[in-house]
Amino acid sequence: MHRWIGTTFAAALLSACVTINVYFPAAEAKEAAREFVEKVIGDEAAPAAQPAPEPPRPGGGSASLMPQRDVGFDWLALVGIGSAHAQSTSGQGSADINIKTPAIQAIQNRMADRFRNQLQAGFDAGALGLTRDGMVEVRDASKLALKDRVATTQAVADDNRDRRAVYKEIAVANGHPEWEDQIRSTFAQQWIASARSGWWYQDAGGSWKQK
Repeated sequence: MHRWIGTTFAAALLSACVTINVYFPAAEAKEAAREFVEKVIGDEAAPAAQPAPEPPRPGGGSASLMPQRDVGFDWLALVGIGSAHAQSTSGQGSADINIKTPAIQAIQNRMADRFRNQLQAGFDAGALGLTRDGMVEVRDASKLALKDRVATTQAVADDNRDRRAVYKEIAVANGHPEWEDQIRSTFAQQWIASARSGWWYQDAGGSWKQK
């Protein structure tokens, strides 16, 4: 009987660990994508809203606006996974997506330089568009000067290579290579959200639309 209880408890702990491993912090990924994209295209991010001050509590200190949970005996805390499990299942943990590694920063700098010097004119002219999978495409080469077409096409290829690399690098740098597809999807949405008025992008069905 005791052996069965021990086995069941061990299985529960294993399940908790698996939950932690597959949790994808969507909100944090979206914020990281916004920061990355807006630096590349040159737009400064809007200042973050400052939280309202907490009301004073009688006797000094401040009162927390968060409800206090009943603290009981936490079996998961014995193995150090109680808090992580709560964050992973609620989706409200404080996990961050790190985009400050040297490799990611190098790609970001290359992309920002390429955008300013080679791609921005193509986007503004309507020659280039943002695809639904987070890439760049030559949508209408006729809108490019003949002398610029080869160079712009090469710049698009280089940029797409960097985009694929950065989606993978962000996932790997954060210890979850399996997040690559989710990182790509998050960035794809952010490129379009940050696109300037007049730029072209693909909707979910693949049709081109102008912002």
